[in-house]
Amino acid sequence: MISAELTIIPLGTSGTSLSNYVAVAIAALDETGIKYQLSGMGTLLEAETPDELFDAIKIAHEAVLSAGVDRVVTSVNIDDRRDRDRTMTDKIRSVEKKLG
Repeated sequence: MISAELTIIPLGTSGTSLSNYVAVAIAALDETGIKYQLSGMGTLLEAETPDELFDAIKIAHEAVLSAGVDRVVTSVNIDDRRDRDRTMTDKIRSVEKKLG
């Protein structure tokens, strides 16, 4: 299972709020069927293959550009663990166990 953290930042918008652009990116991810978890600072993604992951990232990136901005900065952190099949939820539970 591949986990990734995605942040897409549109530049040159008319205001400081980005929630409309986040909503556009999330709607695009919904169309892909990829599993995701929205957070206050980015979106966590979960995919079976690198192609599935990169296709979803591209779709979200392009959706924000299509929303009327001329420049977008997209950052991605990827955890591609191949020795065990662990989901985002598994990783959270592992830490929670250790916290007691």
